[in-house]
Amino acid sequence: MSSFRMERVNKELLREIVYLLEFSIKDDTVKDAVITSVNCTKDLKHAKVWFTTLNEEKRELTHEALKSAAGQLRKLMGERMYLRTTPQLEFCIDTSQDYGRRIDSLLDSLAIKSEETDSDSDGT
Repeated sequence: MSSFRMERVNKELLREIVYLLEFSIKDDTVKDAVITSVNCTKDLKHAKVWFTTLNEEKRELTHEALKSAAGQLRKLMGERMYLRTTPQLEFCIDTSQDYGRRIDSLLDSLAIKSEETDSDSDGT
């Protein structure tokens, strides 16, 4: 399959997973998940679903709830989507936002230090 087709499949999988988590899964814990991306293999047998939560303390609890709902999600996706095979879902915690925040804070601290050294050199 072309990469364009895989991008479309990944976007459609993301759309369906978000919809099903919101409206079809009864467990309220999974509603805390914010799905960030989906990466499906070319043979459509496996898909990694990356998610994060707004509350960092609930990530592990949400991860366990998503893993337990994966089978039901796969069944519901198979009924709704027109794919030859429905991929097996593997949920992974997306830590890229945390990493980005950490980098931003490091850059901010460097900017503050450079401003301090500039003001010290101007005063002499």
